[in-house]
Amino acid sequence: MKIVGISACSAGIAHTYIAKEKVVNAAKKLGDTIHMETQGTIGVEDELTKKEIEEADVVLLTVDVKVSGMDRFKGKKLIKVPTDTAIQSPNKLLEKIHEAINK
Repeated sequence: MKIVGISACSAGIAHTYIAKEKVVNAAKKLGDTIHMETQGTIGVEDELTKKEIEEADVVLLTVDVKVSGMDRFKGKKLIKVPTDTAIQSPNKLLEKIHEAINK
């Protein structure tokens, strides 16, 4: 499965990057292709490309705040969870995404 997403927390520091790392590792274990953009205190990093978004099966938002650029995902399957969920249960989260997409 091809996944793209955004990670952002209220402080824009630790949880943003921890959530990204946990989700990326869990996705790779399942053999997924994943690219996560971060929107933190230093701005946007690892920005998603138009091609990545077009090719994605699902958009995963691990966010606690409003993020910029949501219009890019119009028409895509979107899953939104708090950063805590991504940090505490990344494997379970990815398994549930697989179940939802494969229905």
